Amino acid sequence: MLSRFLPADFDRTGPVVVMAGQGAYPAMVVAELRRHGIPVRLIGFHEETDEALVQDFADSDRAIIKVGQLGKMLKCLRRLEARYVVMAGRITPRRLFRGLHPDLKAVAILASLKERNAETLFGAVAEEIRRVGVRQLDARVFLDDHVASPGLMARGRRQPEAHDLEHGIRIAKEIARLDIGQGAVVRKGTVLAVEAFEGTDAMLRRAGEFKTKEALFVKTVKPNQDYRFDVPMFGLRTLEVLEEAGIHMAALEAENTIVLDRKNVVCEAENRGITLLGYQV
Repeated sequence: MLSRFLPADFDRTGPVVVMAGQGAYPAMVVAELRRHGIPVRLIGFHEETDEALVQDFADSDRAIIKVGQLGKMLKCLRRLEARYVVMAGRITPRRLFRGLHPDLKAVAILASLKERNAETLFGAVAEEIRRVGVRQLDARVFLDDHVASPGLMARGRRQPEAHDLEHGIRIAKEIARLDIGQGAVVRKGTVLAVEAFEGTDAMLRRAGEFKTKEALFVKTVKPNQDYRFDVPMFGLRTLEVLEEAGIHMAALEAENTIVLDRKNVVCEAENRGITLLGYQV
């Protein structure tokens, strides 16, 4: 089986276009597609996509656009003869306010949205992609070995108490339901910080200002999460921020959170004394 996150009728003759944001995530997806012999193309974003990844594609197999150029993106999908598309990698959140370059297609979409968040924005983009005959895949596709698993993944200096974990999951789930964010930091029944538009790293740094040793970071997903985009991520950068913030426990929703370069992350977590566990609800 190629990946349990693929649709049953997936055609491996592709081509699959990876819409690449920041970080190692897009490169990992590209590597897995190539390993399985599936034709892969790239759409990158100015000042976002790793230049090394861009240069790894021939001119005929790639396109570079500015964030917000929806009409151009759709034309690129046609030129690249895309059958499938995968959204992989983070786009700087502030670009919603500064550095966005909307074309006429994007302006029309933005004007139609009453709320502007990851779900509404990417949902509108996904609908436009569908209309040009391209199928968008689950963003976890081909990364089966990099999702959080149930139970203890890395043993650190401290283990969360059951009631603290339950409290953290309840708080994280509630803010996810309200579409505020997908993470929270708690300590013995107290909420230290919740994630909003600023992202996980900024939230962890805020929580770290309390200088407490018992803090627990919980990452979750929204109810009815659309896994074509906005999949929760945990990687080396988050691990480094946890250490800087003095937070030594993290709980990730199993099967639904991608742990980028999982083997290395687990090893580094244990070296840094940070507990990683996967939970199910």
